[in-house]
Amino acid sequence: MKYILVTGGVISGIGKGIIASSIGTILKSCGLRVTAIKIDPYINIDAGTFSPYEHGEVFVLNDGGEVDLDLGNYERFLDINLYKDNNITTGKIYQHVINKERHGDYLGKTVQVVPHITDAVQEWVMNQAKVPVDDDKKEPQICVIELGGTIGDIEGMPFVEAFRQFQFKAKRENFCNIHVSLVPQPNATGEQKTKPTQNSVRALRGLGLSPDLIVCRSAKPIEMAVKEKISMFCHVEPEQVIFIHDVSSTYRVPILLEEQGIIKYFKQRLNLPIDDQPSDLLMKWKKMACRYERLLKVCSIALVGKYTKLSDCYASVFKALEHSALAINYKLDLTYIDSTELERSTEAENSVKYHQAWHKLCKADGILVPGGFGIRGTEGKLQAISWARKKKKPFLGVCLGMQLAVVEFARNCLNWEDANSTEFDPDTKNPVVIDMPEHNPGDMGGTMRLGKRRTVFKTENSVLRKLYGDEMFVEERHRHRYEVNPELTHCFEEKGLKFVGHDTEGNRMEIIELENHPYFVGVQFHPEFSSRPMKPSPPYLGLLLAATGTLNAYLQRGCKLSP
Repeated sequence: MKYILVTGGVISGIGKGIIASSIGTILKSCGLRVTAIKIDPYINIDAGTFSPYEHGEVFVLNDGGEVDLDLGNYERFLDINLYKDNNITTGKIYQHVINKERHGDYLGKTVQVVPHITDAVQEWVMNQAKVPVDDDKKEPQICVIELGGTIGDIEGMPFVEAFRQFQFKAKRENFCNIHVSLVPQPNATGEQKTKPTQNSVRALRGLGLSPDLIVCRSAKPIEMAVKEKISMFCHVEPEQVIFIHDVSSTYRVPILLEEQGIIKYFKQRLNLPIDDQPSDLLMKWKKMACRYERLLKVCSIALVGKYTKLSDCYASVFKALEHSALAINYKLDLTYIDSTELERSTEAENSVKYHQAWHKLCKADGILVPGGFGIRGTEGKLQAISWARKKKKPFLGVCLGMQLAVVEFARNCLNWEDANSTEFDPDTKNPVVIDMPEHNPGDMGGTMRLGKRRTVFKTENSVLRKLYGDEMFVEERHRHRYEVNPELTHCFEEKGLKFVGHDTEGNRMEIIELENHPYFVGVQFHPEFSSRPMKPSPPYLGLLLAATGTLNAYLQRGCKLSP
């Protein structure tokens, strides 16, 4: 097993996740089996209870693990399926060690950060690195490990110490450290500054890790003189300094790394049994990146949500839309609309903001209402859904978006004026969305319906079934506490809102479709989590096709994309 540790310096959010994913993609293109581990030094057990404004979206895995969004990057880039144990947190490590101590495994010894915590980290990494993540179920050959945060953070110190020890346990030919740093360019001088990188590498060396590669992030391409300066002051060869400037799309990053000789370096440094040239897989990435940059036709989608100030809150949704747009040769124009700005209360407080939000919504080719929790902004989402239904605008509701589509239909088509979800009004007389039987109102963490579940189509006359290739069932990832009330579904079906998909028992409503509408679809699951650059998610693809007026032609071709 070969281990590649990716650390970061100067600032967090520098792009370690994309660089780690890109390195994995390059090595996979050389015919190697690659897995990935993300280490988050926070004390939370998992990411499940975070607000999206803390660390971006919560990504859900097949096994129900609620993890950092970087694992989404790994899955999309490498086309693998990871497990919750591929995300290590300080909380998980300490819980593991304390449980062992309570069990008596340490035989009365004083339990300390060194050696017990650091040993637990190393043991976890070695065990998880062997777990197959590809469809062929073979053991991986390379494990890419991303250490979250920045070097010098007090929370990350036990992990840095663990890898200082681990480099000797694994042996030099099996362990490699890549340090990602920032080369800022102040507007006042326009000069690219190397001092932050020098200080970051010095701090890393002081903790016992020496970088084999230094990846320098910058806004603009870095000059050769800067590369030579970093090489000289950071004690590495010039070819060990890699530049990654801001690019038009993340698909370009693996290509930038490959162009700077990273395959040749890894082959020598880790004694890898590979050719110097990448295979067809990286050529596909190159073609995809070039095609992305040459797109001329534009499709605009309005995303109506409550976490719109930070794009990372809907990272997987954005990627799923982008994959679908690329598949039909359109450039995605995604507009984020804060759902509270569509509400009547905003019109009274700030009429300019209200009318601007509605102008954005009306201008879009399609409307998407993603998942979420809590009552804030729900009335605005209901307004957007109502507008999409009445004006026959292509619409996709995901999780809460589907539940609110049911609420909107009940209020405006069934004339149940107080129809609501028990999440927002526990005393409603028409509870069209209810909490699930297994919902535990006491504990918040890990108490939802999580992970990959089967959805069975109950009719052949379904747009989504055709988009999924006319399969009898699909398996998608879930993350919800509430569901459509199964006792009331017959009332909706009589009026044209069809529940075309349900769970294997037939009790849980999973997919809705509205009759006599170009594309009005709601799904209880989160299809964005399984979308891949070369395999777009069918519900999102359907939205883009409907928004560009090409859905019917696509279905008539037997769901084959035009060349």
